[in-house]
Amino acid sequence: MEAVSGYPFGLGAALFTTIVIILALWSAVWKAIALWMSARRKQTAWYVVMIIINTLGILEIIYIFAVAKNRELKL
Repeated sequence: MEAVSGYPFGLGAALFTTIVIILALWSAVWKAIALWMSARRKQTAWYVVMIIINTLGILEIIYIFAVAKNRELKL
């Protein structure tokens, strides 16, 4: 396997690393927002589930825009 553009493991490894870093940041931002909202609302079950399950932000986005929004309307 030849090195491409000076990357010792090829361009694919650099691209893969970049994608993983972007996905990790994406997930961390949504997780932080959702955990903060669930802790503030004292929703322990949601907090624990979001800590344990990693869904790249999907569960957190559902919580923020569906569950938390509906709960605010009922208050």
